[in-house]
Amino acid sequence: MTFGGGASYFCSMPTCDFCGDYTESDDLPITWTSAVEGGRQKFFCSICSRDHLRSMEAKLDSEWW
Repeated sequence: MTFGGGASYFCSMPTCDFCGDYTESDDLPITWTSAVEGGRQKFFCSICSRDHLRSMEAKLDSEWW
């Protein structure tokens, strides 16, 4: 699986689309979340996921957080 990190290229490690944090593992950590916005899959680290949980549940795009 490849992960996009907010850039036009793909990298092999998951990168948070909100804060830019990343993990050294090739696998997405279980505490991270993902969402599809504008047809693109985005990944969010555990800290950003916790901080913006209500917005995610309301299905607001991350630009509104």
